[in-house]
Amino acid sequence: MCVTCGCSDDNNTTITNMENQHSHTHTLPDGTVITHSHDHHHHESPANVHAKIHNTTISLEQEILGKNNLLAAQNRGWFKGRNILALNLMSSPGAGKTTLLTRTINDLKEKLNISVIEGDQETTNDAERIKSTGCKVVQINTGTGCHLDASMIEKGLQELNPPLNSVVMIENVGNLVCPALFDLGEQAKVVILSVTEGEDKPIKYPHIFRASDIMIITKIDLLPYLQFDVEKCIEYAKQVNPKIQIFQVSATTGVGLDEWYGFLSCQSAITV
Repeated sequence: MCVTCGCSDDNNTTITNMENQHSHTHTLPDGTVITHSHDHHHHESPANVHAKIHNTTISLEQEILGKNNLLAAQNRGWFKGRNILALNLMSSPGAGKTTLLTRTINDLKEKLNISVIEGDQETTNDAERIKSTGCKVVQINTGTGCHLDASMIEKGLQELNPPLNSVVMIENVGNLVCPALFDLGEQAKVVILSVTEGEDKPIKYPHIFRASDIMIITKIDLLPYLQFDVEKCIEYAKQVNPKIQIFQVSATTGVGLDEWYGFLSCQSAITV
């Protein structure tokens, strides 16, 4: 069991290139299952290193995160060398990541070249939704793993092969704890919080909000039917992270999306 977050060491990561669904699958020595038509060299997942008998929990955690950070730095250099804006989208399950992502892709497909790495424990359901937009997408299934790590992103990028001067959205596994611990090489972490979850999430799960550059409050069209204090939520988020940038959006009605799109266009212009 991983001492950093408690996810199982024997999970079998599966990477599916949605462009090659009719191709064969094969299992690598590290347990990763690849669905595609050719082989790649892969590294051992740094979050799945087995505990050695004389290692302490602290030293093993440092080893795991240290290896992950080295790979994350390589990913970051890979993105930079290709002028790619990479964002790591994190939230609890059901916060609306995929709905916001598909709306964003559909609305901006004429302006930005967006591709997606989709993370879930099982199924390709969300990847199918994203694929329906015409976007390039690779699905990473983590099995019993509760987060993506830099090694998974490295493998996913080999399959995705995003074009130069583009945007890569990484939709992490739904979880407000572990994804914050693992640098993927992204330019910014984006935490998504829906109004159905409660305004106290930033102080109940402070690390992910402290680690994030952006907070998006979603489903604001439901506010008339809920007792969610937006101002208190923002206050809590600023208490944890005074520099966090906040957007309030509804992917259903489109309210607030112009500000979010403006941010993406500005960041892409700077990066690209």
